[in-house]
Amino acid sequence: QVQLVESGGGLVQAGGSLRVSCAASGRTFSSYSMGWFRQAPGKEREFVASIRRSSGMTAYADSVKGRFTISRDNAKNTMYLQMNSLKPEDTAVYYCALGGWGVAPSGYPYWGQGTQVTVSS
Repeated sequence: QVQLVESGGGLVQAGGSLRVSCAASGRTFSSYSMGWFRQAPGKEREFVASIRRSSGMTAYADSVKGRFTISRDNAKNTMYLQMNSLKPEDTAVYYCALGGWGVAPSGYPYWGQGTQVTVSS
């Protein structure tokens, strides 16, 4: 079984930065591609970024491209999302997901519990 635990969320002013982390346990972390998704109140869960298991190739949603950076440290079994130039519309619960690829949440079998990110204007 896989356990994913997000951390690092919080309240930040618009234009600020925040880094969220996702710690994995239970499986060989480096064997899986991973992704970040987010869900704002009343909206569907949406893709934010993903990173390949071996090549490290990344993909981003257009809305965060150039502002967010996804990375992973296989030695620490941890994935990160560095968020810069944050906007109020980035406010959401951020979830990490493991074991899939692409923009559809249904493509990922393992999920964390989420961490709240709130950007004030």
